Amino acid sequence: MSRPHWRLILNGKATGNEDVREAVAALRERGVQLEVRVTWESGDAERYVAEAIAHGVDTIIAAGGDGTLSEVAETLAHREEPADALPSLGLLPLGTANDFATAAEIPDEPLAALELIRHAPARPVDLLRIDADGKVWWCANVASGGFGTEVTVETDEGLKKVLGGLAYLVTGVSRLGRIDPIQARVRAPGFEWAGGFIALGVGNGRQAGGGQVLCPEALIDDGVLDITVIPELSGEVASTFAALVKGGKRGALEQVAERVQAPWVEIEAEAPLTLNLDGEPVQARHFRIDCVPGRVNLHVALDSPLLSRA
Repeated sequence: MSRPHWRLILNGKATGNEDVREAVAALRERGVQLEVRVTWESGDAERYVAEAIAHGVDTIIAAGGDGTLSEVAETLAHREEPADALPSLGLLPLGTANDFATAAEIPDEPLAALELIRHAPARPVDLLRIDADGKVWWCANVASGGFGTEVTVETDEGLKKVLGGLAYLVTGVSRLGRIDPIQARVRAPGFEWAGGFIALGVGNGRQAGGGQVLCPEALIDDGVLDITVIPELSGEVASTFAALVKGGKRGALEQVAERVQAPWVEIEAEAPLTLNLDGEPVQARHFRIDCVPGRVNLHVALDSPLLSRA
């Protein structure tokens, strides 16, 4: 039986992480041929993935946050080979938020994460393909809009426990009033919505922005997008949300959020709007987002909450 051959693509910001060094050494002692490449500038991940494929690597590990995961997944996704002809993908969470890893229950301790890759079989998972005014991007976790790093969300701990992450986002934005609703039209098979929104999520994964659960039912292997639109809090919507807060009933949140599952969605706006693609801000007037089923093979535990049970 041949030794597993891995290539770890490490975000340059994490080069001083001693836990990663120790974990890499431990896997080598356990028989894994594991080489490390460090990203320094744009294009490094693309080059390292091509190099790994040329060298016959079995598994490529994205060592970083959600952005690193998407960057490595993108370099695999836009190649001509099908998923089964490409190296499998593993994740070693080292980012600030690690939203995808958190939702997928991938350990944040380096050795545990690498051991999961060693023991959990790679499964075909979906990716988001985003056409933004004619330019194509890929995303592994969530494409989100309507809020950004300039917005500081302030919600008391008790309310967060009652309403969950999505209400944390909505109440924080509505209280501070620091962003204006974005006017847009959202269209998917069997679904059309138009108006002002304060938050929007198109999910393969479930959460973004450091724990905001925008797409609570999303699965990474079901072949569909989970789309959530939070309308501006005015008129009837504001009254509904006020009743929700007063009553403390999490289920009433569904009366505020517009949600649908679909294989694709189009988002159009008169003025350019920004979507955050796993940390990569992309601005356009028109977005077409498709779910591409089974585009990469990812190492994730069989009991991960992001996997379907079918």
